[in-house]
Amino acid sequence: MTAVISPLGRAAALAAGLGLAATVSAAGAESRPALGEQTEIVRGLQVIATADMIRKKCPTIGARMLTAFGYMQRLKSKATRLGYPDAEIRAFVEDKAEKARVETAARNWLTARGVRLDEPPSYCPVGLAEIRSRTEIGRLLRARQ
Repeated sequence: MTAVISPLGRAAALAAGLGLAATVSAAGAESRPALGEQTEIVRGLQVIATADMIRKKCPTIGARMLTAFGYMQRLKSKATRLGYPDAEIRAFVEDKAEKARVETAARNWLTARGVRLDEPPSYCPVGLAEIRSRTEIGRLLRARQ
């Protein structure tokens, strides 16, 4: 049986891995920083990871899957335009240490806004505020009716 992974789940996986680039060698790698040093990419992955945590913990918030998938594809396209080959991007996405780094940043962002990580209902007000404010995180989420 094959597991089905949602676009937000895939995006979170992408967010998780983007730092291995420093250890992956490729032609021309010396002329560009490690993928994990690309602030815009890493910040985007943190946005995805944060939205994913909110939608998994808050029962009244869901994901905008197509929007999340598009966001993830734009991040990948950005990495490609910066010269990172698919194999290097994939290696970064699959790196457990980078995934942990991105998830830690997402948790820190959430706790700074009053989320108590061990209390799922505390995710809801933050998620709803993001949705109302139409932030990057909020645009990946939807309030359930």
